[in-house]
Order: sequence, then C-alpha cells, then structure tokens
Amino acid sequence: MNRRTASSVPHSEPGLRAKKSLGQHFLSSPTALAKIVEAAHISAGETVLEIGPGTGILTAAILATGAHVIAVEKDDRAMSLLGARFSKEISTGQLELRCADILEEDRASLGLREGGYALVANIPYYITGAILESFLEYEPRPDRAVLLVQKEVAERIIARDGRGSLLSISVKAFGEPRIIATVPRGAFAPPPNVDSAILSIERVSAARFIGAGVDIRRFFAILKAGFAHKRKKLASNLGEIMDDKEKLTAAFEKAGIGASARAEELSIDQWTALASAI
Repeated sequence: MNRRTASSVPHSEPGLRAKKSLGQHFLSSPTALAKIVEAAHISAGETVLEIGPGTGILTAAILATGAHVIAVEKDDRAMSLLGARFSKEISTGQLELRCADILEEDRASLGLREGGYALVANIPYYITGAILESFLEYEPRPDRAVLLVQKEVAERIIARDGRGSLLSISVKAFGEPRIIATVPRGAFAPPPNVDSAILSIERVSAARFIGAGVDIRRFFAILKAGFAHKRKKLASNLGEIMDDKEKLTAAFEKAGIGASARAEELSIDQWTALASAI
C-alpha cells in the first residue's frame, strides 16, 4: 500500500452542511490530524474504530497508516459522500462503513473483540460522557482511545488540581488519560464556541477490577452515590445506599479513608480499596 503521513492527507472539506442536531463540527486542521494519528500509535493491519467520520478527513488519515478501519456514521447524508470518497478502500476491504448510532449498535456485530482494536474519533461534545461510559465500562473495550473532546472535559478527566470527579475517576479506573494537545475552535468548520483537546487514554482494560475482585457495576453504584451530593461528606452520601453503618465505618477504616473525607479527595486506588472493602 502507498503509505502517506497524516499531514499529507488532503484536508479540503467536501460539501456537507454540518447538522447542529448531531453536534457536527468538521475538523480541518492537518496539524491536529497528525497529532491524533501519532497519539494513537496505529500499526498497519490493526483494527481502528472511528465514530462519526463525517466528511472523512480523519478517516483518510487513519487509512493512510495501513489500518483496517470500521467507521460508524449516524448521518445518512454522509454515507453516500464517504462511499464515493473511499470506494477503493471499501472495495479492498480496508474500510467498512456502517450507518448506525454507535450508542445503539451491538459492537459484537462489528467484529470487535476485547482489547483488539483502537478507538479514534472526533466525537460530538454532547455524547462524550455516553461514549466514555459505553466503551470503558462495557465489553468489548478498545486497548486505547484517542478522542477529540471539549477542552474543559479533558481537563476535568485529567484532574490536574488533584480533585477528582465522577468523570475523572470513571476514566482512570480503566486506563491512563493524558492531554496530547489543545485544538483551537478555528480548526473546525463550523467553529464551536469552545476549544477542544486531543485526549489519549492508554492501556484500557478491566484489570483493576479483576485484580481487586470488585464487580464493575457495584463499583460504579458506590462511585455515583459518593458524588451524589458534593457538599456532603462521603460517609453521609454512601450512608444513603447502605443500611449497615458499622459495616460502612469498617470499610472506611480498612481502606484507610478518614471519616470526614469527601468524594473528590479520594484517589482511584482509594475508591478501589473502598469498593473492595464494602
């Protein structure tokens, strides 16, 4: 295959008017494209899942690495455009196009297996949380993900101030997130009202839960209860879902967590220890 770098992929946008209802903002920056592909560490022949390819600018950059791409697009207007643009790659089997809502699609039907693919996408802001929940909490998970998300959301996930959130703990429970670069709003057409960031989540797996013997659904029930009322202490929040106060106190002691602790103060290791103790 004739290999090209991401920066050499044509970045002119074919005619497709962005739909506000779908949260569409088409990326038009070759610099951002190159950084996304570089961060994904894509190898020729491996499987990459792309959500919402739109006009295909990121699709082209991923295909240029020699990867096998499965692109799931909800907008049926884009399907004909993508079919024409990538007719060669579709005919050779390098690209599979699926018209569907990824949040409703059975991923097993896409031929994806646990840890056997990379997730790379410019996702609509309004479904960022749903995408992260779907692909981290449920199988089959990717082994890594590189997503273009709202900058504020990426910063909340990284939690550089040391104060955790439901979102940051949820992501860190499964992988190692980091911000690769900021992408200004002018890099999109039409430009959104905020800047974006390239978020990389590496080493995605459920190993933390398996090693600690913690049920994932139970962990998140505890986590969500813990963050239910930010002004309350963690013990008070968890007391609303646990009738046995003595057991809760014992779990705090076993996990090495003070009685006056608040949810945002706990690290991912402390949350895991608490869930295991409970």
